[in-house]
Amino acid sequence: MNEYPPIADHGMIGDLQTAALISSAGDIDWWCTPRFDAPSVFASLLDSERGGHCRLAADLPSGATVRQLYLSDTAVLVTRFMGPDGVGEVADFMVPLDSARPQGRHRVVRIARVVRGALPFVLVCRPRFDYGRGAHRLTPADDRTAVFRGPGTDLYVQSTTGVRLRPEGDDVVSRFTLTAGQAAAVVLTSTPGGDPVPARPSLEGVIGELEACCAFWFSWLDACTYRGRWQDMVNRSAITLKLLTYAPTGAPIAAATMGLPEQIGGERNWDYRYTWVRDGSLSVRALIDLGFVEEAQAFRHWLRDRVEARGNANGDPLQIMYRVDGDPHLSEEVLDHLEGYRGSRPVRAGNAAADQLQLDIYGEAADALLVGGDFGAIRGWGILTEVLDWLAENWDRPDEGIWETRGGRQNFTYSRLMTWVAFDRAVKAARKFSRPGDTAAWTRVRDAVFQQIIERGWHPERQAFVQHYDTEVLDASLLLMPKVGFLSPHDPDWLSTLDAMDAELVSDSLVYRYDPAASPDGLRGSEGTFNLCSFFYVEALARSGRLVQARYAFDKMLTYANHVGLFAEEIGPSGEQLGNFPQAFTHLALVTAAMALDEELARAGGTARLDRWRRPVGPVLTVPDESTEEDPGRD
Repeated sequence: MNEYPPIADHGMIGDLQTAALISSAGDIDWWCTPRFDAPSVFASLLDSERGGHCRLAADLPSGATVRQLYLSDTAVLVTRFMGPDGVGEVADFMVPLDSARPQGRHRVVRIARVVRGALPFVLVCRPRFDYGRGAHRLTPADDRTAVFRGPGTDLYVQSTTGVRLRPEGDDVVSRFTLTAGQAAAVVLTSTPGGDPVPARPSLEGVIGELEACCAFWFSWLDACTYRGRWQDMVNRSAITLKLLTYAPTGAPIAAATMGLPEQIGGERNWDYRYTWVRDGSLSVRALIDLGFVEEAQAFRHWLRDRVEARGNANGDPLQIMYRVDGDPHLSEEVLDHLEGYRGSRPVRAGNAAADQLQLDIYGEAADALLVGGDFGAIRGWGILTEVLDWLAENWDRPDEGIWETRGGRQNFTYSRLMTWVAFDRAVKAARKFSRPGDTAAWTRVRDAVFQQIIERGWHPERQAFVQHYDTEVLDASLLLMPKVGFLSPHDPDWLSTLDAMDAELVSDSLVYRYDPAASPDGLRGSEGTFNLCSFFYVEALARSGRLVQARYAFDKMLTYANHVGLFAEEIGPSGEQLGNFPQAFTHLALVTAAMALDEELARAGGTARLDRWRRPVGPVLTVPDESTEEDPGRD
């Protein structure tokens, strides 16, 4: 098996239509173009031999010091190389494309420079089109321009003065040396097949692009209203969420990658380059709270258009995910020719879960569309009422649930919880803004769902709400129960549920989604703790008044971020990052956890009393008896 960098050993750059991952070795080992969900040009992260990559790095002996960082408050990634004879760096970036600009040329700019002494650099460009399946033809134009013509996409590799490109088989290489104060650049441009060759870049021009890229991110981040205790991490998460949003439609993707495993060598390898209704909907309120109203509105319009289109593969008003342009067709295929990350197979492109029934999406969608109380346009309200009337007839059905299990449909408590949310939000909005709708029927259904959850979702022996009605298994998705307003965060039934989760799903602040051994999900193997759930846990602790425990858990979670502040989907047994990377939902949950903690700490006067702890968080810590505390009761 070939060598692969750790999943966490990457930074991400992007132009709001595509994104590339760059390792600390200087390798672009993941880039799909012209969209997030297009076939790859570089995919050595999934097959180090067949996938293709582009390396630009100092040519240093093994063991030399390498550091990677972002320029503060930007998406410009800098990889620094410190050798015995000098110090240099490579700055990688893509200039964000205006949302109105059509798909076309996408440019990755790589600037190498030396700040002390002298360093040799090496460039190796080995594109492999269509996930490594498509043949290409290399056409050198001159010693500073090479053209790779692939199926439907051309890749131009161009350099500034001092970097001479040399063909090596079907690839391009270059070796050059820079001394202190010198710089050179390599520009990769992808275009639809047959476009004319771009003008050769100049060093002055690419430096101007670097300045424009920084200016874009500085200006965009100015809208952020967060001024709390974790400014740097929230800013980085906000930039990551923006990088993972497709600007022409406002649709966020779940992650930049596909096929990265939840367990090394396992089969839980999914394609996350699509837009989940759930993820995008839950981001709306956080984006508004952060000050990014334009992004929140863009997604709401995209979501409204999906409901209105009614062109879904499953025949329901919504399906759980779409392509970034709203296309509902996401057929899944297995790429048998790829080795998979460290032998993790199968490698899947597309996602068959798009055809699943997950009724919770209607609650998340309604909450997003009705944030602030009013959906606005009359046409939008009319569309929403049709969906609610459909849901009133269909809410009491087993489904696949939030985690997209492939073990059969169940009556999932979380799905019922979010159908309650759908009717609750709609009834309140209709009454407040005098909107037409069958509010009497919606109210009856809302109350029936509520009663069903109380009677069937509660397990009296476990003293906890459980995953579905026919199990005693716990599920971390229910950490959202108080957040959506179903019960008070101080409700005794909620506190006992939180205690049960703490004992069974939590491992040193890291949270498992559920126990697959106790609740079979139709897949072999296991998975790590789920970063999204770990941040949900922090927020739930904070809202329940367990502030010391919440802050300690949050601070520990931040130590699992990679060297540039990014999170994959999961954390493995040794603290390694697993799953697709970076995951937008995790960064969204980080933001909401930080805001909740700030709010609750401010409410408590900036301190958290030890007598609010419910459980120990370390072997040397003791927990005072809370048995005499006043019971806050149910809302």
